[in-house]
Amino acid sequence: MFRNILMAAPFMVAAGFAQAIEAPPAMKAFVENDVAVWANEAAVMDAVRAQNAVHADMTQARIDALDLEWRAQVGSDAKPLIDAVLGNPLSAFLKSQVDASGGQITEIFVMDAHGLNVASSGITSDYWQGDEAKFQKTFLAGTGAMFVDDIELDESTQTYLGQVSIVLTDPDTGEVIGAMTIGLNAQMFF
Repeated sequence: MFRNILMAAPFMVAAGFAQAIEAPPAMKAFVENDVAVWANEAAVMDAVRAQNAVHADMTQARIDALDLEWRAQVGSDAKPLIDAVLGNPLSAFLKSQVDASGGQITEIFVMDAHGLNVASSGITSDYWQGDEAKFQKTFLAGTGAMFVDDIELDESTQTYLGQVSIVLTDPDTGEVIGAMTIGLNAQMFF
C-alpha cells in the first residue's frame, strides 16, 4: 500500500499543476527588479512607437485578418508574418534576455497599442493579444499597471509558467504605448 502511494505521488503533484494556481510574489518581484531594468530601453520604446505609427488607422477587421493569417502560419513552412516579427532587432534582443535569464524567463513578447505582436522571443500561438487579460489588464489600465496571471501549462512553451504583463509607457510623453508579457518558469520561483 505504501509503495502505491509513493508511486502515485508524482502524478498527484502534476495533477495539482493542471489546475491554475496563484503565482508566488517572487515572480512579480523579479519583473519589478530585473525586467524593469531593460523593459523601457530605447530599443523597446522605438519599436513600439514605430509599429503604433504604422498601425494607427488599423481596423478591427484588419486585426482579425492578421490574427487568422498568423495562426495559419504557425507550424507552416511559409510564414512571412511570423518571420517578420521574429526577425526584427527587438525580437533578437528579447531572445537574448530569455537566454541570459538562466531559465527563469521562458518567453517575452511586446505588444503595440492594438495588442498586436511587435516582437517576440519565440512564436506565439496568435498575433493579436488585445482580446486577452494580459493586454486588457495592463494597456487599458494605464501607467504602472501590472497583471500577474495564474500559473498554468503554457501550450507554446510546454512549461508550467506564470505570465507577468506590464504596461509600456513612453518616457518622453507619459503616454501608454503598449504592453509586454514575460513568461516565467514557475518552478524557479517557489
